[in-house]
Parts: sequence; C-alpha cells; structure tokens
Amino acid sequence: MDGPRIEKPAGNSPRALTRREFLRLAGVAAAGAALATCAPQTTTPTTRSGEKVQLVYRDWRTDWFPPMAQQMLEEFHATHPNIRVYYNLDPENSEFEAQSLADLQAGTAPDVFQGCCSFIPIWAQKGYLLDLRPYVQADLDRATIADWDAVQYKSFFTRDGRQYALPKYHGALALYYNKDLFDQYHVDYPSDNWNHDDYLAAMKRLTHDRNGDGKPDLWGSMIDISWERVQVHVNEWGGHFVDPADPTKSQIGDSAALQAMEWIRARLWDDRVMATALDVQNKGTQDAFAAGRLAMVEDGSWALKGILTNANFRIGLATFPAGPVRRATLATTDGFGIYAGTKHPDAAWELLKFLISQEYGRAMAKAQLLQPARASLVDEWIQIIRDEFPKPTQDLNIAAFADGQLKGYSVIGESFANQADAQRLVTSAWQQIFTLGQMPVNEMRNVSRQIEQAQTVSK
Repeated sequence: MDGPRIEKPAGNSPRALTRREFLRLAGVAAAGAALATCAPQTTTPTTRSGEKVQLVYRDWRTDWFPPMAQQMLEEFHATHPNIRVYYNLDPENSEFEAQSLADLQAGTAPDVFQGCCSFIPIWAQKGYLLDLRPYVQADLDRATIADWDAVQYKSFFTRDGRQYALPKYHGALALYYNKDLFDQYHVDYPSDNWNHDDYLAAMKRLTHDRNGDGKPDLWGSMIDISWERVQVHVNEWGGHFVDPADPTKSQIGDSAALQAMEWIRARLWDDRVMATALDVQNKGTQDAFAAGRLAMVEDGSWALKGILTNANFRIGLATFPAGPVRRATLATTDGFGIYAGTKHPDAAWELLKFLISQEYGRAMAKAQLLQPARASLVDEWIQIIRDEFPKPTQDLNIAAFADGQLKGYSVIGESFANQADAQRLVTSAWQQIFTLGQMPVNEMRNVSRQIEQAQTVSK
C-alpha cells in the first residue's frame, strides 16, 4: 500500500488490544453472523443519546502514527464523553491484506478503519463497508466535499452508488531527482514540461556502470511495479485497465495499455535504465533513491519525509512527466470507512467525522508531512515542510505534488467488479514481465481474457 508503514511499532507505541479484548469491544459474534454470506449489509443506527459506547479504531502501525492518533483521540474524547475509542494497530505489512479480509469475513473487524489502493474496493464489493450516504447527506456541507479532490472523493463509491469511505490524506506521484548526479553528468534538471521522451533521454545519460563490472550500478530511474503506479502510465498513453463504462470488461490487453507497459518493460530489460526490484536488492523506491542508487524515482508525497531525512544529496522535484496522449498523476485512495457490522454506526460516524477533519489532517501533516486531503490545507502543508527542513527545501518544488489535485488531472486506481481475482492474475503476470523479464507484454492479452472470465464468477 502507499501509506507509510513499518513492520513493528516503536517501543512507546500504545499497546495493541488482545484478541479477547478486541472481540469483546467489537461485539463481533452478531456481526460475524450478519456478514457470513458476504452480501452487502445495511445497518440501522441504534446508538441512543446518553448511551456509553466503545469503539475500536484500527490504523497504521508505523512508529509515528499511533502516538499522534492517541493524542488526537484525547481531543475527541474530551468533546465526545459518551464515546470511548480503543486504538488498534493494523496487521503487519506482510499480513495486512489477508488478515484484514479474514477479520472482515469472520466478523472480527474494528468499527472504524483505514484502507486504500486496490484492496479497499474489494472490501466494499464484498459488502463489508457501511454505506455512508445517509450520514454524508445529513451531516457534511458542500464546502467540505468541495475541499477534496473530486477524483479521490468519487473513488469511494461502488458502481451501484454506495459510498464506502471518505478521504484520509492525498498522496500524489511526482518525479524526485538527485541534483548532484544531474550536475555530475551535465544533464539539465527535469522541468514541469517534460514528457516521456525527455524522461527517457535523461535516464540514458544518467545510467552508469561506476564500478566497472559490466553492469549498471546507477540507474536513471525506478518505478514501483504495483497496480496504481503502472496504471498512471497506461492512462497517460490514453488507455485504461478497466472499461470506464463496464467494470466487468478489461482493457488491460488493448493497444494503449500494451504500449505503456511495453515502454516500462523496455526501460527495465532492454535499455536497463530503470532499476528492477532485484537490481536494488528489493529495496523500495524511496530507500533506493535515498541510498544514491537512482538519479530519479517515481514516488509519492508520502515518501517526502523519509527522503528528506535520509538523503545526503540535494533533492529536486518536478511534476510527473506527461505521456503521449495526456498528463496524469496518482491520487491515492487512502480513506476511512466503517464496518458494516458495527453495533454503533452513529458513534462510528462521529469518529469518522473527526478523522476527516482539518485538525486530523493537520496533525498528520505535522507528524509525517503527509499531504492533506483538503486543498485548503495545501499551502499550510508546504510551509510545515519548509519549517522542518529549511535548507533542503529552500528551492524545492513541493507544489508539484498538488498540481494534479488543483488542476484536475489526477487519476485513481481503477477497479473491476471482481477486483480480487483481477489483481491476482495481473500480479502474477507482472512478476514474470517486469521483475524477472521472462514474459512478453503481449501475454497481457491472455490475462485480460482471464480477468473478464473471472468477472462472471460469483464473489
């Protein structure tokens, strides 16, 4: 997922609930029975005025997040004395998707939780998320909704109109670059007018075998081979993964998508100007760039603090290079949702409103420089970054991350009606195509047909 996470919480992180406590607080027995069929659920608000309510809220386990959340929850408790929220850590990274889905299936999910990327639509498709429309219509004003990126906001609706989440923060892709390496090899810095031809020309000039063993050890750039990151390139070629008019139809094998994926494959395996995960010993994009292995990297605003903290070179930022057909950048679909089986939907909504508030967005920005979901906080966010890192950000184009949000060219991850099987098929193929270089991109035509066949399978 694109949110900043680590494997273990810091020593001063709040204690995770035991399973016994979790089951007791969540009231899971009844919820598990209600969701056993995986059918979409509706929950009638039952919380009465004056009732003492206990909720479980689950979110990131990365070291900085739980202390920030606990401090903010103290403010929530002060204004909501009848609601007590217990913070619970997400499962470990390697177990997150499988364990989260298992908890939902078993009826042991928290009342309120975060999700993103291609897995939160899967949860919604299976009916595990409460439809928020009645609450949004009754309790959110137009100004609040207008403050979010319209593309990101609309991403939290199913095809049949159910609203399953609200924005947590706004992650966007941009192009980081190492100014020291550009200067060393006499390459002009990226500009906001760059297209993919400019991008490729620079990669070729910046890829080098510095130790003389006949293989590159400095690469021009790197891409994280994941659903949304590859899709941005496909969108810039004018293509889609999913037919915009029909979520059971695949366009991942169409010409535009194949051309975009072939462009990536050729950079990885023909030109060898983009690093594969194996080239950098499975380091993530952020770590490989901060270690000086890459002259550029396609990465998000969520990586900014880590890169500013760990890089010992001058950093530059430019907007994501335009494709042959259009310009696009990612708007992450990190959002907060409510479990469809919660016993206390009204109280859970009160908590959710707090989590999407300006105050909570500002707290995440101050703690980890996360780009706020609300456009009204962008200028404040930029100033927070400059205040914490005055020298490295003196002439850094931080606004590059907000360009798509403010100018309306952001895109979100596209989802099939049966996203779980689609993602499984694509991930397997991409391992062979991009990571190992053992399969041609044209094989995605077969994958596309398999995806469509999977859409007819009962979820």
